[in-house]
Amino acid sequence: MNSPEIPVPRPSGSQPPAADGGIAVQTPAPDAHNPSGRTFLGQPGPLANLFSVELWERFSFYGMQGILAIYMYFAVADGGLGIDETAALGIVGAYGGSVYLFSILGALVSDRLLGAERTLLGSAVMIMLGHIALALVPGIPGLMAGLLLVGVGSGGLKSTAATLVGSLYSRDDPRRDAGFSIYYMGINIGGLLGPLITGVAQQQWGFHLGFGLAAIGMAVGLTQYVLTRKGLPASVHTVPDPLPRAQYSRWAGIGIGTVVLVLVLVLTGVLNAHNLATVVAGLAVIGAVGIFALLLTSKKLDGDERSRVVSFIPLFVGTSAFFALFQQQFTVITLYSDTRLDREVLGWEMPISWVQSFNPFFIIVLAPLLAALWTKLGPRQPGTPRKFGVGIILMGSAFLLFLPMASVAAVPVLWIAMIMLVATIGELWLSPVGLSLATKLAPRAYPVMMMALYNLAVALGTSLSGALAGFYSAETEVAYFGALGAVTIMIGVVMLVIARPVSRGMRGVR
Repeated sequence: MNSPEIPVPRPSGSQPPAADGGIAVQTPAPDAHNPSGRTFLGQPGPLANLFSVELWERFSFYGMQGILAIYMYFAVADGGLGIDETAALGIVGAYGGSVYLFSILGALVSDRLLGAERTLLGSAVMIMLGHIALALVPGIPGLMAGLLLVGVGSGGLKSTAATLVGSLYSRDDPRRDAGFSIYYMGINIGGLLGPLITGVAQQQWGFHLGFGLAAIGMAVGLTQYVLTRKGLPASVHTVPDPLPRAQYSRWAGIGIGTVVLVLVLVLTGVLNAHNLATVVAGLAVIGAVGIFALLLTSKKLDGDERSRVVSFIPLFVGTSAFFALFQQQFTVITLYSDTRLDREVLGWEMPISWVQSFNPFFIIVLAPLLAALWTKLGPRQPGTPRKFGVGIILMGSAFLLFLPMASVAAVPVLWIAMIMLVATIGELWLSPVGLSLATKLAPRAYPVMMMALYNLAVALGTSLSGALAGFYSAETEVAYFGALGAVTIMIGVVMLVIARPVSRGMRGVR
């Protein structure tokens, strides 16, 4: 889950608390970045709008994902679809990976067709419709329609929301980093509340009410956004690189052809639930190889830029390895929570999805502390490759912590909380650093391509989390967690060993 890089201080000159304990609203002269002139926690007023829509979108996304796997593999008599466990976990991994693939499509639509603001609006509508489909349309048709709409919509929103936040600030605005930290807190608050609320709804009243609450949450965020979107700066309504109208028919044909090809592959059984995660992983690899080849052969890059692209290759591999384990909180760890965890507390059984709220809770608590540490250390803090190495080692270590419980019939909830704590600390060493690094290593001629590569690394790891889940069972538990944990720790150690040459290859970028 995305996390902030720095604490959230109240910038100097921001409005003090009002007499009634709320935040006083100041109304300075409007400017191009903040047409309304209003403020929110000392930030441009429209940040409150984007904070809210992202909070509700993450509420709906993680609320739905928290109960998605069990909805698929629970028996029909229990309200599920009765899909084979291995296939269900593979679908969850493929779906999660596809969101990051669709984020690249969303970026293209934003930059060439609709602009960031309209792309975000359309994406939010698709997400809401997807949750409605899951809530109201029974069986496999509802599942397919819901996941497709939520996947495409989440990809489009992911690729544009941060752009809209950035549009609220000039490049030299000292409030910029604090504003992004507030925005990212919205992500994690939504990620915390979603599984908690939909999990209780699913346990008490069934899956479809849980999906319905996700739809209601997205509807709340969308309604609030529509009512206040006029306060966004004019720049977000423009299309940066419009696609020439003469090319519309060609790209429409490519799009229709792609959809037809996918339908044929599904109907003929070539593409199915059991290999979907592997196919998505393959697409991520093909996309990454293509982008690396484009960048490394382009004459628009100078020597330093080409060296930085090469230095990102081991970081791409490390990111994929990290997320292949980390994203198993939605696949294997969901199954583990259902079958191996003692979720009873004082006679009440905790919903399965609540385990997925540990991660955002720990982020909210720990992210400001770790960010404050990096700020205090300044130039003495570890370089990015070393942070990657530590983060990957921590993630592998989290998997090894499953081993002491292998012979325990009912694993305590606090044990899985400890595992997620170690995994979250690893995430804080790697994820926000990777996001920042992708923007810093980007060549001038291809500013978006490095972020596309980072998203492809996450897509590859997330889809692998579904593909690997096919090897898990209660009988293979020790071998599964032991092997994946050990291999991942070895990758982290290699990252530490090559940290110095990778840092040199980054040519001045830390």
